[in-house]
Amino acid sequence: MAAFLVFMLLTLSSFCSPTRAEIFTSISQMTDLIFTERELVQSLKEYIEAEEMKLEAVKSWANKLDMLTRLSTSDPEGFLAHPVNAYKLMKRLNTEWSELESLVLQDPSDGFISNMSVHRQSFPDEEDEKGAAKALMRLQDTYKLDSESFSKGKLPGQRQYSGVRYNAELTVDDCFDMGKLAYNENDYYHSVLWMQQALRQMDSGEDAKTAKADILDYLSYSVYQMGDLPRAIELTQRLVAIDPSHQRAGGNLRYFEQLLSKELRDRGRSQQEPADERPIQLDTYERPKDYLPEREVYEALCRGEGVKMTSKRRSRLFCRYQDGSRNPRLLLKPMKEEDEWDSPHIVRFLEALSDEEIGKIKELAKPKLARATVRDPKTGVLTVAHYRVSKSAWLEGEDDPVIARVNQRIEDITGLTVDTAELLQVANYGVGGQYEPHYDFSRRPFDSNLKVDGNRLATYLNYMSDVEAGGATVFPDFGAAIWPRKGTAVFWYNLFKSGEGDYRTRHAACPVLVGSKWVSNKWIHERGQEFRRPCGLTEVD
Repeated sequence: MAAFLVFMLLTLSSFCSPTRAEIFTSISQMTDLIFTERELVQSLKEYIEAEEMKLEAVKSWANKLDMLTRLSTSDPEGFLAHPVNAYKLMKRLNTEWSELESLVLQDPSDGFISNMSVHRQSFPDEEDEKGAAKALMRLQDTYKLDSESFSKGKLPGQRQYSGVRYNAELTVDDCFDMGKLAYNENDYYHSVLWMQQALRQMDSGEDAKTAKADILDYLSYSVYQMGDLPRAIELTQRLVAIDPSHQRAGGNLRYFEQLLSKELRDRGRSQQEPADERPIQLDTYERPKDYLPEREVYEALCRGEGVKMTSKRRSRLFCRYQDGSRNPRLLLKPMKEEDEWDSPHIVRFLEALSDEEIGKIKELAKPKLARATVRDPKTGVLTVAHYRVSKSAWLEGEDDPVIARVNQRIEDITGLTVDTAELLQVANYGVGGQYEPHYDFSRRPFDSNLKVDGNRLATYLNYMSDVEAGGATVFPDFGAAIWPRKGTAVFWYNLFKSGEGDYRTRHAACPVLVGSKWVSNKWIHERGQEFRRPCGLTEVD
């Protein structure tokens, strides 16, 4: 508005300048002003109309977000339990709010712009949006979810509130952005999946800002990169039909056709077979192999498949009360134990944490949460890694009586001293949060951390939340899957009594599909356990 008023004043002032000061002396010249004023009025009306349209767009956006924030703030963790909601929140704050800010174009002293400036420092950035998108693809792979169901927000294990499921759908533009991210990362497998889904939704009549030509452009080249020349040609032909002047389509089409002709000649075929007209489905192309040798076994266990729990093994599992044989404190409240696995022995402790204790641990950890790190096997330096996606915090017994009480309880239950154990580590796994297969014990004999307190003898893991879908702790070597149950804890030894590492204990935290996973763990070291867990005479004792 201010800019337009300045323009109006400058225009009017030009008619009042000294060089035009005698206009009033001629009716002929004054009649020109009549038409000038009419043009100004028309221009003003057009300006008002444009501002009203802009304001309507802003009001529409505000109303939509008002409804969404009413829903999300009523149960933030429940809302963000759906990974699509988490991704779209990253996208809105990183991209869409900035677009709205540009649309408003008001004076910096305006309340909205000032508010945006204050909060912008806490907004997610491009890396956050990219990380959330990659998390969706990770979930898609691990749990074998087709793009269409994912786009509609149909995930297993979703929670319902008052019978109403959270609305968490991906638009054409969302699917396009997912595919474009994968494309830019040279991940043509996922680019095909999401570009095809964007095209599928657009063809069904869904409105979008993205042009169909752009979708076909990315999709055709991604299909070519996956080695499907007939499909790449068919998609590029569609692109040329929509946009004959497209700068790359014509050249790509000729190149693809030449490659296909050469392939057919090499195979002794004289004519090109017709392109397959069927839409690309999730299983059309094989997912590329990656660095993780047990990928298929690990992800199958995450889905609850391939668990090697036989009737014979189950017959060796028991539940019991621990009534003070290790510590007289347990006489007052014996600990309930359940065997989860026989060999290596994994046990679950029930009622290991109360809701009040869990709440306090979360409260203490939240201000300290930072991206979890791993130790580089070559350098020994702590660093972030794509295969560990979570945030963690370390809590000392001096931080609060609850932490001291939990540490004491771990010692009572396990019979091992925690004087040489590491601090209580609290971890929260967000959208697609995971920790791929790893060992808790160190396999580096020169590790300086081992010189004082020895290797990580055992792992004690508290589950501090239920997880609606996903999030299991799995052991690919022997096919076990342990599911989170709030308030329980699991325990296993990482080392044999000889001190040698038990390589069967390689384990993983599966990606969280629906929900938010909170855990806390205690890594118990060797020193101080000499009389509590004496050494064995053989490697496997």
